[in-house]
Amino acid sequence: MQLLIVHRDVEMGEQLVRMVREYTGHQCDLVGSDVAALEWGRRHAKCGLLLAQLEADGIDGLTLGGALSEILPGLQTLFFPAYAGSDRCLEVAETKVFPEPIAGDALLDAIERAEKVSAHPRDLFHVVDILQMCCLARRSGAIQIVKDKKSGLLFLRSGQLLHAETIAARGTNALFEMVEWEFIEFAYDRGVRTPAETIAAPWDEALIEAVTLHKEQKNLPAARRQRA
Repeated sequence: MQLLIVHRDVEMGEQLVRMVREYTGHQCDLVGSDVAALEWGRRHAKCGLLLAQLEADGIDGLTLGGALSEILPGLQTLFFPAYAGSDRCLEVAETKVFPEPIAGDALLDAIERAEKVSAHPRDLFHVVDILQMCCLARRSGAIQIVKDKKSGLLFLRSGQLLHAETIAARGTNALFEMVEWEFIEFAYDRGVRTPAETIAAPWDEALIEAVTLHKEQKNLPAARRQRA
């Protein structure tokens, strides 16, 4: 599998390349900007996995991931955000987001999962992973969440979750609905402003509450069967 790492810090990028080549045997190239990554993409027929900084000088991982996916069908994406791993309030199994210090074993596991995905797959992320990443990175704009025929929107301002909506719900009810979808496709638009403010709680409290309720709902049928 061909990999592309997009990292502004050459030393860090080269360390990641060495790790990939030593422990996986995959082909792996390194570039230092979105412009260089797009030029690389136009010169290559295939790339299975993009590993990109979320944000750095000359790099916007969210925008780059979408642009390269149009050039390279079936591309999977992993992100390196700038915040510390200790800042996360929720751990996500099979994460595709790797804050510093980068957990090498977890990253290698994610690369192995990407290799096993069938040809021309969807690039799926856990909704909690995406929302937590964008909030901790203090992003503004809109995140469109898609799960099969269902879709929803999340609106952020400087990392605060202000509004959520689906066809059936708004506010925290919509957030809970989207958390239930678990693995989703997403698109991000920095320029969209929120049409309303329906979520007053801090983003981490709202997200933890939605995740807790989701787990309770998943466990409810099993508990009922045990009592029957």
